[in-house]
Amino acid sequence: MIAVHHRPGSFSDRWIAYLTERRIDHRVVNGFHTQIVEDLRGCSALLWHFHLSTMRDLRYARHVLHAAEALGLRVFPNYATCWHYDDKVAQKYLLEAVSAPLVPTWIFHDRGEALNWAASAAWPKVFKLRRGAGSVNVRLVNSRNEANKLIMKMFGPGMKATARPGEVLRINRGQFSTVSKCVARLERLPGALRRRSRFPREQDYALFQEFIPGNLFDTRITTIGNRAFCFHRAVRKGDFRASGSGHLLYPKPDAGDMDAIGAAFAISRRLGFQSMAYDFLTDVNSGHRLVSEISFAYNGDAVHACPGYFDQERNWHEGSVWPQDAILDDVLDSVGARLAKPPREVD
Repeated sequence: MIAVHHRPGSFSDRWIAYLTERRIDHRVVNGFHTQIVEDLRGCSALLWHFHLSTMRDLRYARHVLHAAEALGLRVFPNYATCWHYDDKVAQKYLLEAVSAPLVPTWIFHDRGEALNWAASAAWPKVFKLRRGAGSVNVRLVNSRNEANKLIMKMFGPGMKATARPGEVLRINRGQFSTVSKCVARLERLPGALRRRSRFPREQDYALFQEFIPGNLFDTRITTIGNRAFCFHRAVRKGDFRASGSGHLLYPKPDAGDMDAIGAAFAISRRLGFQSMAYDFLTDVNSGHRLVSEISFAYNGDAVHACPGYFDQERNWHEGSVWPQDAILDDVLDSVGARLAKPPREVD
């Protein structure tokens, strides 16, 4: 029995359809139900595609997933994959612990220490909040004076982790390029405003990363088990940020991409990630690929648009794959749930 927490619009839509088509026993559960632990007894696995846009998900999904692991269930995402989700401070410590090729990153939990560092740092640097996606909490800091203002604010009133609607529109113009995209965004606006009012302010820390100039795009490597999908995201016009631009490129991977793929596989193996999206930048002086952020939650359509994927032996596998299917296949393999089932038709 496979349990799935259903959140419309998430990976659970395809998971439930996949399990139904394959006639695999499954149960749609409510992860927020007071009896959820009892509801999971007798199940082999639990899948919950939670997301940073929902405070309730962020607060409680990991608790239920960890409890399910204690029950002996296979879960997605497991603890190793999700404990650091939407927390760039945690990601810095974790990636440094395994000597990953991380963009040089500084985190300060003391205002005086941060101000002292800013006095001697070379500028520009990139300021980030611990939470957030799509570049809304990322800004280029060009001087010590700008940095000091941000530091004082972070160790004072703090900042909202959720962007104002106007900021989302300004940063993510590429996602408003058609009428249908505009309508979809406007439909989600009331919910976005409610979420903004519920999320706590970020404060009492300051996070900076080295600015890596000269990148016209970043490289998104998404690992799912023994698969790595690769595409590029173009930097916005007149900006330095690529995340959330909506301008995706799918060229044939080059040597630099293969280096990034190898690094992503190595990190995922070392840290036990079931699936992880890595954002790589290129140091134009050394040619090295450097990780700026990671996330287990990502846009499934963007991965599906890849023309194929590489395995860990760097063999190329032609054909589009839904990441939802790949994740579910790995979970089913781990519990032996699909061995006697008829194969699903290829899209």
